[in-house]
Amino acid sequence: MTKKFATAINCMDGRVQKPVAEYMQKSFSVDYVDMITEPGPNKILSEGNDVNIVESLKKRVKISVEKHGSQVIAVVAHYDCAGNPENENVQKEHLRRAVKVIISWGFPVKKIIALWLDENFKPSIIG
Repeated sequence: MTKKFATAINCMDGRVQKPVAEYMQKSFSVDYVDMITEPGPNKILSEGNDVNIVESLKKRVKISVEKHGSQVIAVVAHYDCAGNPENENVQKEHLRRAVKVIISWGFPVKKIIALWLDENFKPSIIG
């Protein structure tokens, strides 16, 4: 039986790893979630200032999609983020822009989503 994967471009913050994995597993019926972590990845992707990190993220997503067959990619942001200390509205705008960047990479996946984790670290899809 083939195991199903999803991909999460997630913050490195330890508080968000488990809620994101559980949400992805339940919502998309996957067995595993490849976690690709950076501090404030929504900001990194939306601004595109650090080309090396953006390319590293893209390379890691490629491995997840090509080698594990991931069909869903999530980009994640959360309340009280040290890597992106902006308010919720700004972070959500970063998420929307980050999704556009990921779409531009052209990976053959079924879904690319933006996840926001609130002050209780409860995930929800935005925009």
